[in-house]
Amino acid sequence: MLLAVSTNEGAGAHAFVFNSLNGQKLPLSDFKGHVVLIVNTASRCGFTRQYKGLVSLWRAYRDREFVVLGIPSNDFGGQEPGTTTEIKEFCEFNFEVDFPMTEKNHVIGNQAHPFFKWAASELGVIAKPRWNFHKYLIGPDGRLVDWFSSLTSPSSKRVIKAIEAQIMLKEKLIYSQK
Repeated sequence: MLLAVSTNEGAGAHAFVFNSLNGQKLPLSDFKGHVVLIVNTASRCGFTRQYKGLVSLWRAYRDREFVVLGIPSNDFGGQEPGTTTEIKEFCEFNFEVDFPMTEKNHVIGNQAHPFFKWAASELGVIAKPRWNFHKYLIGPDGRLVDWFSSLTSPSSKRVIKAIEAQIMLKEKLIYSQK
């Protein structure tokens, strides 16, 4: 697990780096200009079926520079006990997950990945993950735009509206600069 973070002032979420399920470094700066939904995931959770909605979002908006980033975590109820290979196979076989995913990370407590510590400091304790499938929406500039609890389905109107609003703002900005 990577526990280092860039001190790049003003970079927001783009300052953080994860490791992908393939073991490669995955800097969030790779997603500059993209709208990103970061979700802590688990394979043995009552909310695991949310993978289906996440895949649908990814496929519906990826051509408009939207990314879903799954971050497996075993922090809640030991519901992600698998190895990296087992997680990858489970997600691909059961839900056809083809969006980027990271290695398993802690999302709460002293060992939480720096991204999750930063998100909690930015949005307050109310926005900390309370269970699996907590979601953070990152704007194209790396700012934390919104968060959604595990109870909020990826296909909910609230999530879709928030994603579409960020995509439209980004597209409007690009268009106005032409």
